[in-house]
Amino acid sequence: MPHDITGWIHTIAALIALLTGSIILAKTKGTLLHKRVGRFYGIAMMIVCVTSFMMYRLHGKIGILHFFAFVSTVTLCLGMLPLYFKGFKSPIMNHLAMMYWSVIGLYSAFVAEVLTRLPMIFEIENTYGIFYAIVGFSAGVVSMIGGFFFKKKKLIWQEQFT
Repeated sequence: MPHDITGWIHTIAALIALLTGSIILAKTKGTLLHKRVGRFYGIAMMIVCVTSFMMYRLHGKIGILHFFAFVSTVTLCLGMLPLYFKGFKSPIMNHLAMMYWSVIGLYSAFVAEVLTRLPMIFEIENTYGIFYAIVGFSAGVVSMIGGFFFKKKKLIWQEQFT
């Protein structure tokens, strides 16, 4: 449960990004729907990233989740830059790849967030080591599943957009 306004904004933006990111992954690329929903995804993810760094400032500690927030910010920016600036080799493929991994990273964060709450729910104490194991395991599993689908989608996108 979020503890302050920053946490609530972060959570609401993350839920919007999960919904819009899922729509984008499921629907045809390059359509008007894709572009409109994609803008909502990009804005929601930027809010998620910015608020994650604001929570760092509030709590005074930086951790593994903030590292992933930095990676998420870079991935999101690398996904958007080819659409707005010239000079990228295969800009559409770069966009598709980076934005795909942006959504997969969001899924990883969501699964990690849910699973790291389980020790509290089951009243398990001294969860420091369990926390990192859960984050690592969930990120690894979600990324492997995402990688499997990415390989399939990449072949389709290469035929469609190159």
